[in-house]
Amino acid sequence: METQSYGLEAGLYIVAGPIGNLGDLTPRAAQVLRLADVVAVEDTRVSARLLRHAGSERPMIPYHDHSAEGVRARLVERMASESVALLSDAGTPLISDPGYKLVRDARAAGRKITTLPGPSAAIAALTLSGLPTDRFLFMGFLPAKQKARGDALGEVAALRATLVFYESGPRLSESLAAMAEHLGDREAAVSREISKAFEETATGTLAELSARYADAPPKGEIVVIVGPPGEAPPPSAEDADAALREAMERLPVSKAAGEVAKKLGVDRRALYARAMELKG
Repeated sequence: METQSYGLEAGLYIVAGPIGNLGDLTPRAAQVLRLADVVAVEDTRVSARLLRHAGSERPMIPYHDHSAEGVRARLVERMASESVALLSDAGTPLISDPGYKLVRDARAAGRKITTLPGPSAAIAALTLSGLPTDRFLFMGFLPAKQKARGDALGEVAALRATLVFYESGPRLSESLAAMAEHLGDREAAVSREISKAFEETATGTLAELSARYADAPPKGEIVVIVGPPGEAPPPSAEDADAALREAMERLPVSKAAGEVAKKLGVDRRALYARAMELKG
């Protein structure tokens, strides 16, 4: 593969930029921004400030996921002999930001792809929340329309994981109320302006946080972290009997008891004894 005069190997470089404080730009990311043949950006006005901070005078080209197919195709073509840096307005590209189509097409074309890890608002907010981080799901922005929003929340209501949402100030209180309605009034955290002068994280239940912001929509970039649901109630005897009857239609008694015990999280020996009663 041809090496460029600027010192970067040809290909695509996914560059994580700061989410607020320019000091969070890594030295490696700054070097790539100074050396790349071209920098693909969401908004040239936003990225120009970061490039100046990095000491870069490299040319920029506007690119986002709604760009014409031809723009993406030309960038992928250039990657055969040039270095192309991909930069979003803030944080890590592709995380609720443009870029995945460019990465997909670059990989299909056999281009070299390098990622430069760095800030992400979703991960930063998780660390601030004090909520479980061993299992989490990034949800991005919820739909604006009420039914679509309720459907999206309903799909994950039973998931035993912390949920991560991006939100805007004007929609925040209403979105928190919708989460309380469809997920239950769980513990949550709202982080905004992470790494900036007015960084703030507020915690409480979803209903409490919705009330907090009802008359005072906050400004800035906002991340909502919602804790997992509480412990599921133990299955009733009726539920266990129904599950056993269904399983015994397909399996021998012993295997049916084992399957239902694993599914419901109850004692296998007790279920086996109950299965024998039902069979008898």
